Amino acid sequence: QVQLVESGGGLVQPGGSLRLSCAASRSIFSTYAMAWYRQAPEKTRELVASITPFEDTNYADSVKGRFTISRANAQNTLYLQMNSLKPEDTAVYYCSAGSTLGGTYYPGAGYWGQGTQVTVSF
Repeated sequence: QVQLVESGGGLVQPGGSLRLSCAASRSIFSTYAMAWYRQAPEKTRELVASITPFEDTNYADSVKGRFTISRANAQNTLYLQMNSLKPEDTAVYYCSAGSTLGGTYYPGAGYWGQGTQVTVSF
């Protein structure tokens, strides 16, 4: 099983930037598709961005042009660069390991991090 640990969250003003990291425990990280999800209070968890082992990426419409997902396989680390942050980006952000089929990301059962809080506010 892959263990995932997120970091990099915090409080930032609207228009600011944050970079989230997700460290994976196993060297087979490079064989998994990876993704970032987020969950705001009283809302369902939503897919933010995903990346295949070949570094093909997909983004939710709400973050296109502002967020960038990337991976460093040699360091078993996933990143999410978030720019031009908005108050509606406030949520707990989760890292996920899984697979993709036909451009759709499928999270692996139990392959979740504990989450990192991102708060966008003055």
